[in-house]
Amino acid sequence: MENDYVLNGLIRKRSEIAGKIEHAQIALRQLVADLDSIDAAIKLFDPEADIPAIKPRQYPPRHAAFRGEMMRHVMGCLRLADGKPVTTRDIALVVMKARGLNPEDQALLVTIRKRVGACMWKLKQQGAVREIAGVGDLKEWVLT
Repeated sequence: MENDYVLNGLIRKRSEIAGKIEHAQIALRQLVADLDSIDAAIKLFDPEADIPAIKPRQYPPRHAAFRGEMMRHVMGCLRLADGKPVTTRDIALVVMKARGLNPEDQALLVTIRKRVGACMWKLKQQGAVREIAGVGDLKEWVLT
């Protein structure tokens, strides 16, 4: 058949995803069992404890940067631009490369671009950068 290689690739991908789902379900079952054990231990020490009132702790966002790391990358990119305007997207790509993140991951690029935008807003409030209207809805930035 002329499409055997496509079909084989799809079968391999399906098998990979099914394996990941199975692994995640096993991990989830273990976490639920661990939670039940902790709940039982809490009840031993405090039979009146309101377990559902205990709020889950939030995990840090995916690909969180260390304190000040984003600012250092952004300022470094602006300094290297040597006074030329740079778009938020271009800065995000430089940040991703510097942090070893995949620039082809479009969802991650959007996340990093938003974080760079927040950083740029802070820098603008401090008077460190100036916003220039770019092509379309893109913003360009230069150091002041």
